[in-house]
Amino acid sequence: MRLIFVYNADSGKRNAYLDSVHKIVSPSTYNCSLCELTYGFFSEKKTWKRFRKQENVAMDFYHKDEFIKEFKSKWLPKYTFPIILLENGGELKIFLSSEKLNKIETVESLVKTIKKGLTPH
Repeated sequence: MRLIFVYNADSGKRNAYLDSVHKIVSPSTYNCSLCELTYGFFSEKKTWKRFRKQENVAMDFYHKDEFIKEFKSKWLPKYTFPIILLENGGELKIFLSSEKLNKIETVESLVKTIKKGLTPH
């Protein structure tokens, strides 16, 4: 089992720079809530980094262009990004949709939501 995090941003240094500038200049129009929750203007948030290192679940992180290239298939659903997927036994399921991610306001709330979703019921 692993979580697959897909940011609504493209890979590359140029894109990372433009995203950082966008967050500073016009944060209300920035379109990646997962980026906003897990990263500050220039680096990963400490709370998020600590969670990633301490949580006992495999995690992979992709920019949307990397994800589409890696998982390209005619059977791959059209996902809305950002998104967190759960991969188990080769099957992908939505763990947190972009709609749910957009409603989360803090990195602490994101961590709590992920932990709750991973807890067996």
